[in-house]
Amino acid sequence: MEISTLLIVVVILAIAFDYINGFHDAANSIATVVSTKVLTPFMAVLWAALFNFAAYFYFTDHKVANTIAKTVLEEYITLEVIFAGLVAAISWNLFTWYYGIPSSSSHTLIGGFAGSGMAFAWISGANPLLAVNQSAILKTVSFIVLAPILGMFISVIITLIIMNLAKRARPAVAEKWFKICQLISSAALSFAHGGNDAQKVMGIIATALIAEQVIPDFESMPAWVPLSCYIAIAAGTMSGGWKIVKTMGTKITKVTPLEGVAAETAGAVTLGVTEHFGIPASTTHTITGAIIGVGVVKRVSAVRWGVTISLLWAWILTIPVSAILGGLSLAVIHYIL
Repeated sequence: MEISTLLIVVVILAIAFDYINGFHDAANSIATVVSTKVLTPFMAVLWAALFNFAAYFYFTDHKVANTIAKTVLEEYITLEVIFAGLVAAISWNLFTWYYGIPSSSSHTLIGGFAGSGMAFAWISGANPLLAVNQSAILKTVSFIVLAPILGMFISVIITLIIMNLAKRARPAVAEKWFKICQLISSAALSFAHGGNDAQKVMGIIATALIAEQVIPDFESMPAWVPLSCYIAIAAGTMSGGWKIVKTMGTKITKVTPLEGVAAETAGAVTLGVTEHFGIPASTTHTITGAIIGVGVVKRVSAVRWGVTISLLWAWILTIPVSAILGGLSLAVIHYIL
């Protein structure tokens, strides 16, 4: 079967987005372990990248990828729609990375894809709202609120449990063990991050292959798709993302090794639950909520709420802004190119 040039471009762009996702979201996995000086920045990105890729061998059900693939209904999916969605997602991701804003790569991709699909429906004379799977969008949007709340709730519980267990330990001994535990918790978070986020691009590539009739359905996705996606996100994590590391690791609240363990464990648990149910939750939102949770345990004033409110605005705006960019990109492709 002859492969179109546009399909090749779409696959390359999708993998490029996955790479950008890696360095954009690297801070989620390494911010606390760097800020507590458990690992140097270089060692931290190596550690995170290793476990990003290790998730390839465990997450084989691809439920999140399937959810992403169904964001836009099949009759409104073309290569141009996918291309426009990726252009929008990459643009917003690079913009937020440049300004050090920890926005969600997952929601950027969903917004861009949905926006371009809605624009295609409008150009075709159909109701734009009918172009998207509204239940999938509603599920994703609801977790803009639920993911950080769940992360915060779990991190508070874990922090209190750890504090109770360690209250009789000598500070020096406890500090040593918390640093060891933080290696494990940061690995778990990176593992969950890789498993959750790499699947989103897998869903986009599979959708493109189905649209071009290269494969008949999602279950027929070739093995190179998940492998290339996990390699891309791990390589992106290796590239760092130090501006966002600073925001996540120091600006929300000061984090100790004990609190780092609690936040990272809470983030990993939350992402594991959402992946199990096929929900494309945001790693950024989840770990931010978890970091806020450990800050609240100390005292409410320990959290820099001004920074948190700014992040909240970025979260709220990501899907609609990405959708607008996706729609505009599709319009440019349709009317100009």
